[in-house]
Amino acid sequence: MAAVNQSARSRNGKFPVWRWVILLIAGVYFLLPLYAALRFAGVKAFGSVFTQPGFGAALWTSVQIAVMTWAITMALMVPTTIYVHLRLPAMRRFLESITILPIVIPPIVLTVGVLQVFPTQLKATMWLLGIEYVILAMPFAYRAIDAGLRSIDLKTLTEASTNLGASWVTTVRRVILPNLGTALLSSTVLIVALCLGEFTMASLNLVTTFPVWIVETDQLNANISVSASLIALVVTWLFLMLIVMIGSRRGRRTGAGEVNLFSVTANTKTIGES
Repeated sequence: MAAVNQSARSRNGKFPVWRWVILLIAGVYFLLPLYAALRFAGVKAFGSVFTQPGFGAALWTSVQIAVMTWAITMALMVPTTIYVHLRLPAMRRFLESITILPIVIPPIVLTVGVLQVFPTQLKATMWLLGIEYVILAMPFAYRAIDAGLRSIDLKTLTEASTNLGASWVTTVRRVILPNLGTALLSSTVLIVALCLGEFTMASLNLVTTFPVWIVETDQLNANISVSASLIALVVTWLFLMLIVMIGSRRGRRTGAGEVNLFSVTANTKTIGES
């Protein structure tokens, strides 16, 4: 009876006091350092960030690396994860163990090892750094995609699409990928956040990315450096909130979820016949 009353209170919109206390503590823990950084940098420093030498070039380099890392990671991880779920389910634990290694191995060890085996022409270029970021982003991308695949009846949908005459490429493009939208968006924001915030590998590869530029600027003007760090944090946070909003709207729009997946599968019949 007490559980029923508590559930009724929760449905009526009452929020337990202990949850407010946890939210307050978490808010102070995260917002107080940001407020201190804002006070230290000053409001005027934010306008000067965009006119600093090297700001545009460093940011553009980070954006290019992020796009390249995202493209290679998606091209490798999406087909591999789908294939393992469909054909080699017993290998999922092995793949989980493999993909966790970049988190266990320090980035400096990965960078030194890669520099020893890659051609000299690729060293100190953003192309080599992008390939290293693919390795570093693999654990986050795999787990986001794996969670998305676990949430749908992948085997049934694939068999239904194949029986309706759709090819494997059509099945992936018209049935599987549309239902991995939230998972792909989640992996995207993790990859972008990684590329915009990683410093060790970029510094060892002698590539001036946005984090490297921030550290170099800190030696000349600490206020500008802190302001740039806050801007990068806010942009990443807004990007994450945008993905959450897109995922929430998509979830409300699809409603029943798997019923709409079957309707998408049915639409592949015409494509399979053409």
